[in-house]
Amino acid sequence: MAIESSVAAPLTWPRRHLGKLLLAAGIVLWLVCFTPQSPVLKALLQWSPALAAGFAQNILISLVAIGLGSLLGLLVGALALSPLRLLRLPARIWVQIFRNAPWLVLIYFTTYVFPFEIHIGSTYVSFPDWVKVTIGLALPASANVAEIFRGAIASIPSTQWEAARSLAFSRGQIFCSIILPQCFKRMLPPWMNLYAVITMGTALASLVGVHDVIDTAQIASNTVNMTGFTVVIYLSLLALFFAYCYPISRLTQHLERRYAFY
Repeated sequence: MAIESSVAAPLTWPRRHLGKLLLAAGIVLWLVCFTPQSPVLKALLQWSPALAAGFAQNILISLVAIGLGSLLGLLVGALALSPLRLLRLPARIWVQIFRNAPWLVLIYFTTYVFPFEIHIGSTYVSFPDWVKVTIGLALPASANVAEIFRGAIASIPSTQWEAARSLAFSRGQIFCSIILPQCFKRMLPPWMNLYAVITMGTALASLVGVHDVIDTAQIASNTVNMTGFTVVIYLSLLALFFAYCYPISRLTQHLERRYAFY
């Protein structure tokens, strides 16, 4: 028995202390790279405003994309629940296409198929790339919101529908007064999770020429041309996205526990 325990101990120790090892490695990396006279620290501080501006572009794209996707998704989700097949079938086709389409393909499609400017009357209005990327992300977001809405409606017990009909409520009154207020609570956690995923998906914008935080980091890495700086700046990008998305994840878990339905 003593031999078995002595053999098992070295195998289990790294798992139990993995967090401590990562923390120690992070401290060592910080001391090596961020000494007061470190050129890596100076370069990172110099590029910090540009990184912040680029990350603000990512946040703008994510907010507009989830806004457009939510409005369109609620409309598509309502049509998918229609008793009329003529309205229900196109909505379901929309959901299946954009839920299963790769996001990068949609971003390339909206970027290179849509025009660079729109002719309105006698004027030309520019159609910037970040707007095209926003549309490319809003399309799959709308399909996912439509499914979230459909799932929330389906989670309402059928007895509530029957009770409302017995009280002579119309279908519209049932939706507005009974079903939708409950659906909002059920939709909020997955909707917030979808927003966090879309925020991380904005990193694809740099592939089509949008000057976001990824593009800024690439320019900074090529300009400074130091291996240590390249490592640190991409770790900084991970920290930025983590610092923004992790609170959303924690709030989502809190809402799931608060609005748990059994």
